[in-house]
Amino acid sequence: MTSEGQSRSVSQVSVPALERIATRGQVWARVSEKYGVTNPVPPWKSSLDGTCDALDKNGDALPVLERRHEEDLLSQDVYAALPAPERQLVALAHSLVARGVIEEEALARRMEAVRRRLQAA
Repeated sequence: MTSEGQSRSVSQVSVPALERIATRGQVWARVSEKYGVTNPVPPWKSSLDGTCDALDKNGDALPVLERRHEEDLLSQDVYAALPAPERQLVALAHSLVARGVIEEEALARRMEAVRRRLQAA
């Protein structure tokens, strides 16, 4: 399958855990306001940047040009309602789930653990 064909099929993969984020409006601006956080940069942004850097250096799991093409495609077709950098984060997670690099159930468990920690604060 070509890169273009792979990217098109990735955008057709449903990832309900990520779709819930997009439809619930779980974006940093709202979360930070709710919890009184004044930093405009989400705390996960540096992890996102580091993950993208690592993927760029070792493109076996998700080659850099495919990742960027998929991010553009998913940002337009699936996650257009999300602001950046949430859109980038969700598109990357979607690509990794669609390729079988991470399992959606494991991602959902991790997201729930983060949510519980935030709500406990």
